[in-house]
Amino acid sequence: MTARRTSRRTWIGAVAAAVALGWAATGPASAQGSYPDRPIRIVVPVAPGGGTDFVARLLAEKLAPALGQPVLVDNRPGGSGNVGVRQVVEAAADGYTLVMPITSLPISPSLQKLPFNPVKDLAPITLAGNLPLVLVVHPSLPATSVREVIALAKAKPRTLNFANSGVGTTAHLAGELFNRMAGVEMVSVNYKGGGPAVTDLLGGHVQLYFSTIPSVIQHVKAGKLRAIAVTGRQRSSEMPEVPTVIESGLRDFEVTSWFGLFAPAGTPRAVIDRLNREAVAALALPDVKQKMAGHGVEAASSTPEALAQLLVSEIERWGKVIREAGIKAE
Repeated sequence: MTARRTSRRTWIGAVAAAVALGWAATGPASAQGSYPDRPIRIVVPVAPGGGTDFVARLLAEKLAPALGQPVLVDNRPGGSGNVGVRQVVEAAADGYTLVMPITSLPISPSLQKLPFNPVKDLAPITLAGNLPLVLVVHPSLPATSVREVIALAKAKPRTLNFANSGVGTTAHLAGELFNRMAGVEMVSVNYKGGGPAVTDLLGGHVQLYFSTIPSVIQHVKAGKLRAIAVTGRQRSSEMPEVPTVIESGLRDFEVTSWFGLFAPAGTPRAVIDRLNREAVAALALPDVKQKMAGHGVEAASSTPEALAQLLVSEIERWGKVIREAGIKAE
């Protein structure tokens, strides 16, 4: 490990620790004693349906009996997910208003001016799950592995193209990160959502796509698309025969959308600890893991400090990719 890399990781850890100390040390002490004594609300800043809403509802279902109070999911869409988060940032820091932001939370600061600071204004509780992607190609592309994709891309620069589900989405940034780490120049083709991207991939209008697994698994099984590699650190239980990009030779390539539970900054540490303890227990339940896997999500949990560090490091990593690729919000 180089000194520069060590220094960067030390800085990330220091920032995360400072933030954690900041939100743990403040907040009304009166919220700690009998917490919770009324219903808890988890704000989901998108419309019902989709990964974030699914994970939040599943977690809320398990938290309610553990906490002895109703845990309600409140969908507050708008502003690319920022309206709902802002409402929570501005709510009382008492543990009764939580948020599960959409997975673009660590990407958004590098693409737009936010009405809040994700690192300073949110108190992390726990990671809730990871959503790896899968690199799929049209069967006409003569490549069955990451190495063969890279070889094709190097032989004919800027002739291979990859779909993305929108500027600045994880699918888009996965392709740009692949370009930089593999030393290739594949062209990004923008779509307004994953549905149109998959449709054009099936039609052969684009050649590659970093997709969520549920969106393409049936097409892969039917032979209409070819799965090359998954982007998580481990193989997916939904596609156990498909290798990871890392084991395929592109070291350190890991891209996952992740779900996390947060409270407003200033929430008492005792409240954060209670929520963390119950959420971690819920996420370890076999039926929770099974239901999440059915949606392509790997159940996961963490300490508040680990989630704080993840948020800081992801903001830094995707900010660098966005700057180097010259990506601008539409």
